[in-house]
Amino acid sequence: MNFGMVGRILGTLLLIEALILAVPLLVSVVYGETAASAFAWSIVITAAAGLVLTRIKPGSDTIKAREGLLIVTLGWAAAAVFGALPFFFARAVPTFIDALFECTSGLTTTGATIINDPEALPRGILFWRSFSHWLGGMGILVFTLALLPAIGVGGMQIYKAEAPGPSADKLVPRLANTAQLLYTVYLGLTVLAVLALVCAGVPLFDAVLLGFGAVGTGGFTPYSTPMGSVGGSAVPWALAVLMILAGVNFSLYYELWRRRWSSLGSNSELKVYLGITVLSAALVTMNLVRSLQYGWGDAAKHALFQVSSIITTTGYSTADYSQWPEFSKAVLFMLLFVGGSAGSTAGGIKVIRLMVAAKLVGREVRRMLHSQALVPVTINGRVVPQETVASIASFVFLYLGLFVAGTLLVALAGTDLFTSASAAAATLGNVGVGFGLVGPGNSFSFFSGPVKLLLTVLMLVGRLEMFTVLVIFTPGFWRQA
Repeated sequence: MNFGMVGRILGTLLLIEALILAVPLLVSVVYGETAASAFAWSIVITAAAGLVLTRIKPGSDTIKAREGLLIVTLGWAAAAVFGALPFFFARAVPTFIDALFECTSGLTTTGATIINDPEALPRGILFWRSFSHWLGGMGILVFTLALLPAIGVGGMQIYKAEAPGPSADKLVPRLANTAQLLYTVYLGLTVLAVLALVCAGVPLFDAVLLGFGAVGTGGFTPYSTPMGSVGGSAVPWALAVLMILAGVNFSLYYELWRRRWSSLGSNSELKVYLGITVLSAALVTMNLVRSLQYGWGDAAKHALFQVSSIITTTGYSTADYSQWPEFSKAVLFMLLFVGGSAGSTAGGIKVIRLMVAAKLVGREVRRMLHSQALVPVTINGRVVPQETVASIASFVFLYLGLFVAGTLLVALAGTDLFTSASAAAATLGNVGVGFGLVGPGNSFSFFSGPVKLLLTVLMLVGRLEMFTVLVIFTPGFWRQA
């Protein structure tokens, strides 16, 4: 293991984070807030730690897969620890555990919050809170579209057959070019989001924060209640469309840029993702009209918004859906596990994995009827290698296992079952909002410190595709170093 290179790269990441913290510092200065000092001290501490780490001499300039996994895990954790400093120094939260929870929730694009009254926060803290999940979304794009396919974590090597573009492994041959292309698309969607929200009647500052959340699928808002009354009547429709766009595999936007329209029509994951979204919204709409006497227009608006919010793991809400009929709540609860497309900023299991898992079940049923038949699992007419199928099946099994374990541990602290299951699903899937005591308009502040730390770990593990984090705790990871 090249620990020197790992330390040097982590130091560089911290120096970059120190520079990034200057942006919310500037916001605080512009608004004349005392929170500016919290950002100033955070920058000094983060930069000092980064400088110390960058002075470590690497054994060589080589970075292998093991070093990459360690850098990703420690990098996200370190960014959360140092990014939590402004929350703590500005006294936006009572304890450092709360600050760590809040920043981890931001960087992992979860959107679960400790803060009960965001309206009382300084503008600089509000900006950093939302900016963190926008930055986390940027990081996760390169992580999922460039690193994971190369090392095959959780079946992500399926991109070698599924992802469109000039290269079978990446959008473009080099990581730097991949990042540049992805960030261009990401920034473009963000500008589109802000402009759309401003045109819909949202104040500019709020539009920027909500745009960060919609494109990064993060879910932090500057409001303590569901935002059904924010801006004009077009806001929920605009946000729903933006969230759906953010849940699409970003490699498809490369295809649009190259005017390869046929790639959209032939992409099976896109069809299933949009199909689940439309079907779920239609079912919830009809249930709301039938059970709550909603008008068709209002029912469709709230249903599409909430379905889009949860399937993309954004976590916004325009209404208190905990008061909706049981069938509608059941549909939304199931969507907590689905997630958006692979290669997007969304969390969850991901549509492509569920497609492979469903086809695996179908294959086993057919093999029971025809024991000698060879029935391959195919996506878009291509056979998925058996090792990829096994990896995806393992991922789904581990995901559900961690959900059950998380539910039991939260319930062990005395929390009711529905809230415990919702909290585990919302953090592991990076959704940020659930049901019960963690439903819309509620916060996670009532949990004890140990439970908050558990949920913080679930957010990080879920965001980094589980195996990326868990593998570093295996003896073999270090034995082969």
